[in-house]
Amino acid sequence: MARRKFSREFKLSAVQLVNQQGYSVVEAARSLGVDPNCIRGWIKKFGGEAETAPAGEGAVQAELRRLRKENARLLMERDIFKKAAAFFAKEQP
Repeated sequence: MARRKFSREFKLSAVQLVNQQGYSVVEAARSLGVDPNCIRGWIKKFGGEAETAPAGEGAVQAELRRLRKENARLLMERDIFKKAAAFFAKEQP
């Protein structure tokens, strides 16, 4: 299996998840799809840098777009479930 390489920004954001946002190492690793030992090593290497590294405006905008897209999907799913519940409530033998 080929060894994956991660950018410095990716590593710093993983460290920020643990240090600033309160994720556990295992939770952060699971959400990012990496091994927890990788994140532990990144924390040792970049721990101090991640706290001082400013989050780019582009990253905030990308997160906002992602959250809006997810919100729209969840609203659509909710509406589908409401319609299905109403349909099955009408069907009585």
